[in-house]
Amino acid sequence: MRYLPLTDADRAAMLARIGAPSVDALFDAIPAGQRFAGTFDLPDHQGELAVERRIAAYARGNIAAGDVPSFLGAGAYRHHVPAAVDHLIQRGEFLTAYTPYQPEISQGTLQALFEFQTQVALLTGMEVANASMYDGANACAEAVLMARRVTGRNRAVLSGNLHPHWRDAVVTLARWLDFEIVVLPPEPAGGEDLVAAVDSGTACIVVQNPDAFGHLADLSPLAEACHAAGALLVGAVTEVVSLGAVESPGEMGADIVVAEGQGLGNALMFGGPYLGLFATRQKFVRQMPGRVAGQTVDTDGRRGFVLTLSTREQHIRREKATSNICTNSGLCAMAFSIHLALLGEQGLTGLAALNHVTAIRTADRLAALPGVRVLPRAFFNEFALRLPRPSAPVVERLAGQGVLAGVPGARLWPERPELADILLVAATEVTTDEDIEALAGGLAEALA
Repeated sequence: MRYLPLTDADRAAMLARIGAPSVDALFDAIPAGQRFAGTFDLPDHQGELAVERRIAAYARGNIAAGDVPSFLGAGAYRHHVPAAVDHLIQRGEFLTAYTPYQPEISQGTLQALFEFQTQVALLTGMEVANASMYDGANACAEAVLMARRVTGRNRAVLSGNLHPHWRDAVVTLARWLDFEIVVLPPEPAGGEDLVAAVDSGTACIVVQNPDAFGHLADLSPLAEACHAAGALLVGAVTEVVSLGAVESPGEMGADIVVAEGQGLGNALMFGGPYLGLFATRQKFVRQMPGRVAGQTVDTDGRRGFVLTLSTREQHIRREKATSNICTNSGLCAMAFSIHLALLGEQGLTGLAALNHVTAIRTADRLAALPGVRVLPRAFFNEFALRLPRPSAPVVERLAGQGVLAGVPGARLWPERPELADILLVAATEVTTDEDIEALAGGLAEALA
């Protein structure tokens, strides 16, 4: 009864009080054809012990990325997280801290956010960063809306090599606005001409670097074209560790930089929670979504921290708010900051170099297989392979052998059958020579 506390009589009394004839009537705003009318393939309610056993059995059906050779990437990357990170974020003052509604009495929380913002600004090559967002895809969508506010224009152009999940987040958030989202076709071989897409009606161009297929690009010419047309350049980064080796979007002229921060301090965790990074130029700060923690001094000259900017609808901005983001990913941001502080600048560049070297070694080994072609000429730690057959069945076969071979193109671009032979492979510092040989051997056998 702990899980089902209400009786039929209780439900009938509740419906009578609100004047509804049935529970189904509460959902009449949802078209009948969109409602699930059947039953789920799940057991009926059970006692707590039975439920625990059932859930544990379901969990054993998963293959954890840390238990087998794993080359999964595509926006979620497996890195080594130092034990100190989890130890520190589980301290009570960090683990239980929440949104600082009375911010100035939460000096520890504000200082942590201030340090986090400083790190993000330095990483992205920008002047100001906010106190985090839900995830990279959400940050990307908010950046497009911010560009609309800054420019007053109603069209955004998304690179075809932007991660499809990030693309979908942008399209979803802009769906009910008078805002045109132009999505270019993917170019797995690279060479996308985004400069040609810029004109006087463009609010922003969104480009990912490294892109969804692994290609690295110099964004400087695109930034110049955007600025000449009065548009903004939004630089997107799905693998934050790449910023330890690759020139940041800010240094290449981007006006807004968004990124997924999961790669530092945050394990894969079967899909989340993750951490959105958002940074911009100082001149655009009042159009930036979320919150900004700032440093000041009190009446006695002692250093203190304040909530400098809060553009949320729950604060004084109300309907004039730039965003409806309702919280920051504070604990994930804390893990990010601790990991980055433990690494330091030298450690981050060393980690990035190790990722790159491992990826090159992996690509060279796989390129030697008959019929396998590595697409990007320059990449960081992830690259697209073109196989001589659809990649999804190959991935399923190798998973059955205990090797997570990567992400098939059909998983990310199901609407693009011409990408069915694409396989995205990521190699990080945790990838061993034995892992690479297991993947190469499994691929050779599957493709034979």
